[in-house]
Amino acid sequence: MIKKFGILCLILSSFLFLIACSTNNKSYSLKKESSNSISKTTKGYSKTVQSGLSNDKSLNNTTNNSTTTFNNNGIDTSDNIPVLMYHSIRLKKDNPLMVSPKKLDEQMKYLKDNGYYTLSLDELYDYFSKGKAIPKKCVVLTFDDGYVDNYTNLYPILKKYRFKGTIFVITGTIDNEKPFLTSSQLKELDSTCLDIQSHTVAHENLPKLSYRNQVKTLKNSKNFLEKKLNKKVRYLAYPYGKFNKSTIKAAEEAGYLMAFTTTGKWSNKSNNLFRLNRVYINGFFDLNTFIERVTNPDYSDRNNIFKVFWGQFTNFII
Repeated sequence: MIKKFGILCLILSSFLFLIACSTNNKSYSLKKESSNSISKTTKGYSKTVQSGLSNDKSLNNTTNNSTTTFNNNGIDTSDNIPVLMYHSIRLKKDNPLMVSPKKLDEQMKYLKDNGYYTLSLDELYDYFSKGKAIPKKCVVLTFDDGYVDNYTNLYPILKKYRFKGTIFVITGTIDNEKPFLTSSQLKELDSTCLDIQSHTVAHENLPKLSYRNQVKTLKNSKNFLEKKLNKKVRYLAYPYGKFNKSTIKAAEEAGYLMAFTTTGKWSNKSNNLFRLNRVYINGFFDLNTFIERVTNPDYSDRNNIFKVFWGQFTNFII
């Protein structure tokens, strides 16, 4: 009993130390987000889809020479666009990859009330590659994997606020698995406010595949969607956010124009178009954390860390 009490005191003192550090240095920004995962069983295979955000220094924004602009907080946002990354839109309190419809509605209301414009990936591509003008306050909404709740819960909310977004779908699940979208749902979403793009055939960890197999899954998922939706598919989200030089080469060979990682930063013109950053939106975040992530490219993760730490502390006590 005494030993356990001592451990609890140590944990509590560590927690208080973290709070003190945060108070003394509010500008502190972590370079790496907590890795979170959601177990997913599909017909024919079972895997864990991770949202662990990478910390590849080669993906960091570099200096640009464009005209400097500032947001309401006086923060330089030149050429920076927050590309938000969601997954499932349903309520499940113990899974950070699932954002409840209520929270999503609250977040979209904030964007609408504050004059944000939601860019399509075509508009983002034209801005980054051609310098085409865009509204001053922009955000990109992306949703990974293609869960059926993107149709039942996400779709009505985006229609309510007249926003648009993109779903990166795992094509091997379409019409095969109940937790995922069907062909008819894909067609309806793609014809309205949710652009459908590629997340590979089976959510493969691309760098672990041979170059030939990387090209194969990228081409097959692209061809599947183009045939199903009768349009060109030009954009890709790397499963797990993982890629290497051969992955980029394979994506280019397969005919993609732009690809996204899970690196927790805003996208910038100076990024390689096949290494674009995204901002992870966690189901545990409150509205203030969301607001910080869409208004500050150098947002801090301290709030998320404290919540995770406190959850672990209380679980230990119980």
